[in-house]
Amino acid sequence: MQVAQILNHLGVDFKDINVLEDMSVREGVKAYSNWPTVPQLYVKGEFVGGCDIVREMFQAGELQDMLNTKGVANNAQTQTA
Repeated sequence: MQVAQILNHLGVDFKDINVLEDMSVREGVKAYSNWPTVPQLYVKGEFVGGCDIVREMFQAGELQDMLNTKGVANNAQTQTA
């Protein structure tokens, strides 16, 4: 929920997938990224991290910079929460 709130705050259009509905999808995404927890954020197919990493990147302004670099539309005036 926190990752979704950050993305909503930044005005980013995103798609979410509830991996808790299907254990094979949940385990598959964890194996794919080699990351043990969900949620996981991917930007343009690249794994960014889980909730703690996304929150820290957002607070430091790094998430906004990454989104801009990758050409993902977002609210450029928003720097931190």
